[in-house]
Amino acid sequence: MAVYVISKDGERLMPTTRLGHVRHLLKEKKAHIVGRKPFTIQLDYESTAYTQDIELCVDTGAQHIGVSVKSESKEYDSIQFDLLPDEKERHDDCLKYRHTRRNRKRYRKARFDNRKRHAEVKWLAPSLANKADRHIDIIKNFVSVAPITDVYTEMGQFDIQVLAAVQEGKPIPEGLDYQYGPQYGIDTLREGVFQRDKYTCRFCGRSALNPKDRAILHVHHAYFWRGQHGDRLEELATCCEKCHTTANHQKGGKLWGFDEKLPRYVGAAFMNSVKWYIWEILKRDLPCDVHMTYGAVTKRSRLSLGLEKSHTNDAYAMGTFHQAIRADSIVLRKRRRNNRILEKFYDAKVIDRRTGKKVSGKDLGCERTKRKEPRVSEKSLRQFREQKVKRGYRSIRKQRYEIQPDDLLIYNGQTLHAKGVHSKGTRAIIRETKKSVAISQVKIFKHVAAWATA
Repeated sequence: MAVYVISKDGERLMPTTRLGHVRHLLKEKKAHIVGRKPFTIQLDYESTAYTQDIELCVDTGAQHIGVSVKSESKEYDSIQFDLLPDEKERHDDCLKYRHTRRNRKRYRKARFDNRKRHAEVKWLAPSLANKADRHIDIIKNFVSVAPITDVYTEMGQFDIQVLAAVQEGKPIPEGLDYQYGPQYGIDTLREGVFQRDKYTCRFCGRSALNPKDRAILHVHHAYFWRGQHGDRLEELATCCEKCHTTANHQKGGKLWGFDEKLPRYVGAAFMNSVKWYIWEILKRDLPCDVHMTYGAVTKRSRLSLGLEKSHTNDAYAMGTFHQAIRADSIVLRKRRRNNRILEKFYDAKVIDRRTGKKVSGKDLGCERTKRKEPRVSEKSLRQFREQKVKRGYRSIRKQRYEIQPDDLLIYNGQTLHAKGVHSKGTRAIIRETKKSVAISQVKIFKHVAAWATA
């Protein structure tokens, strides 16, 4: 990675890749560190302010962001930023904790104007706003420490209907095809799912039309295991009552991992939603020229340069500077700063009468998927519980420990990662060896920041 330099007067100077020279400046107290992401130093002596034109090219995406910082002579940085894959679940957790906290407080009059954070441009859902803000933050961080003259962002308009038709080998939609859609002529979504699957369970083959089976059918969100809970016809499947159980919804169950080859259009839908929001914020706040490009132009440029498909190569192919000297590509993965879960539940352990093995209470539950269903039914597995060998209990965290997951520790002369702590913070768990050691035997080498090297 390059080191970004700011003059004594606060002007942005050219970044440098001479890490040895930077090390000497810091050691001789001629410069000091002012930023880590990206790594930035400020000089403590007078210097010239000669700069060249620098481009910042950003390959936008819902999960991965490619960044290339380059001048006419060389590329300074080639970085791929990976966002949190479960950002929506994080927001749902925050919502749950806020509701719990407010229920314990005095009554306060309802206020309905608290959600106008993005009203200056357009309102966005919190999950989309978070991803859009990460793009904007990354761009602003580089612009604030480097004399960047041009910013290129890939914000192509995607037609999801065309992408789906090409993927499935169907004719390209035209005219009224956009209005009819996949549910045209179907009275209800439930009826459409059953008709498409011929009233047959897609997991075991039992049919509601067969007198021997007499299956009771459910409409199942087939891709729940990867966070998709939409009501599109492609995301639903017919499932019988014997397959639609709690155990089959768990990892390793019959319903988990269904049809992994179904294409996802999350990235395309994300860019269609936030494209103009990012564009207007950058045009308003950045002191340099902002340019918009499209995926087709980026692909044509990347192929002409003979580069493989990657987010950093796409970013490099954008703009006007395509020099021969390239930087090494690195991946930075976003991580959680804090874990909001203060209370954990550890399930009871019971003996399974059928196998004689020790299993958790969840494995032998009532298996109901709706509250209106009775706990005692033919699909309940509670009847196979023989003996409880360990009670369930709750663990409440009452303090924040100094060692956090992924922190770097020095143990027996080796630099290792921490998995966590236990025994009231007196022992640490090493991720590589999966062993527990006393806190007194380790030394904290570095606390991992919000963006960690993958």
